[in-house]
Amino acid sequence: MITARDAGLVACRRCARVWPMGTEFCGRCGHEITSRHTKALQRVWAWWIVGLACYVPANTLPMLHTRTLVMVEDNTIIGGAVELAQHGNWGVALVILVASVVIPLGKFGVIAALAIGVRHGSTLSELRRQHLYEIVEYIGRWSMVDVFVVALLSSLVQLGALAAIAPGPASLYFAMSVIFTMLSAQAFDSRLIWDPDTEVTRDDSQQAREKRAG
Repeated sequence: MITARDAGLVACRRCARVWPMGTEFCGRCGHEITSRHTKALQRVWAWWIVGLACYVPANTLPMLHTRTLVMVEDNTIIGGAVELAQHGNWGVALVILVASVVIPLGKFGVIAALAIGVRHGSTLSELRRQHLYEIVEYIGRWSMVDVFVVALLSSLVQLGALAAIAPGPASLYFAMSVIFTMLSAQAFDSRLIWDPDTEVTRDDSQQAREKRAG
């Protein structure tokens, strides 16, 4: 299989126009053209770590603050899902758990596996890893459903002294975690999956040799 890189071609990542290798700027949109980003994995891991750091308080701090005449209650994501299940709302509880726990953890795992696979190799085929990357990039935006529910409840349930719902601090951390995870997925250069010997690996190996020589 001959790749575009082997044929001496490079595509613009903004408009997908193909140009001869060595072209610095796209003649269609003006975007800078690079065959491979040498710092791609560093950016992936940087966004990934920040996203994971925000995900921890998003699940430990209250997501929803509920106040009524008789009680004041704070609920975390998992605690709120458990309470919904106890009241018989199994469908809503399952949707919240999948969107707020299963999907984010799956995204963290897949992005880390893809980055490690580029660096050290993977037992999965290139096509399978490409499919995983496309799935992660597609479903990333749907992880905001929990923040959307909190915003909707906060705007609708405002009955003065009778009852009121306000977003907790976890909502901000959860939104930041989703955003940083999406940035991590977008920073990943999927073309590295198809390179048997990536420029990232070669550049890092060269830097390591220079450090040892120094």
